[in-house]
Amino acid sequence: METIGFIGTGNMAKAIICGMLKSKEKFNIIGYDLNKNNYPYLKELNVKLCDSLKEVVNEAKYVVLAVKPQNYVDVLNEMKDLTLNDSVLISIAAGIDEKFVSSFLKLDVKFIQVMPNTPIILGCGAIAICKGNFVENLEFDFAKKIFSLCGEVCVLDANLMNYVIPINGSSPAFIYYFAKGFLNFAENNNIEKEKALKLFCNSLIGSAKMMLNSNKDVDELIKEVTSKKGTTEKGLEALKQNDFLKILEKTCEETAKRAFELSK
Repeated sequence: METIGFIGTGNMAKAIICGMLKSKEKFNIIGYDLNKNNYPYLKELNVKLCDSLKEVVNEAKYVVLAVKPQNYVDVLNEMKDLTLNDSVLISIAAGIDEKFVSSFLKLDVKFIQVMPNTPIILGCGAIAICKGNFVENLEFDFAKKIFSLCGEVCVLDANLMNYVIPINGSSPAFIYYFAKGFLNFAENNNIEKEKALKLFCNSLIGSAKMMLNSNKDVDELIKEVTSKKGTTEKGLEALKQNDFLKILEKTCEETAKRAFELSK
């Protein structure tokens, strides 16, 4: 049974672990974190909690670096004196790429860059993944297998990993914020919160399925909902007048820009 180690056991690490454990596959999962907030929960899941970062690296071939970008240097400093020749480092931090890690460690590390999102905790995440230069195909296939248990996996080139962050990594937060506007409107007009939530969320799920399965592009799908001089057309006019698409494009640009800043 392969051992997967987690350095950092915060919300994203917890989501990945939960996604893995919901599958029928068997893994030996270990973890270490300076912040032990999730330790009681992970202990209930039979995750072995280590006393040090070194213990994780020594025991696990696959090491998931589940720390925030601003804490990365501290973690890499601790790893400098460790033997990493056979370790496969899997980074889920925005903006942290192979060049950054290899340069810091002064070592050609086996490195896999991953951009997951929090719905992996339900097994329905969206995960972008990129193979590093020194990773063997079997090792990359194993990493893809881990994340495929948590959702849909798409392989991307390294130069696209920062640009994909707003598409899948940050987009759940943007979608929740988008949803907030609809739910606020429902509340202001005396529609029960629970009913509004069910109606909006199922509309969201159904719309996503239409986009994936109807073989129609988004413009065609918009037309199908929009009657001439009808309610939807009026609402779309308001979105266009307020440059809604430009706002979204700017949102994505700023998200990706921050990822490039973090990699320096």
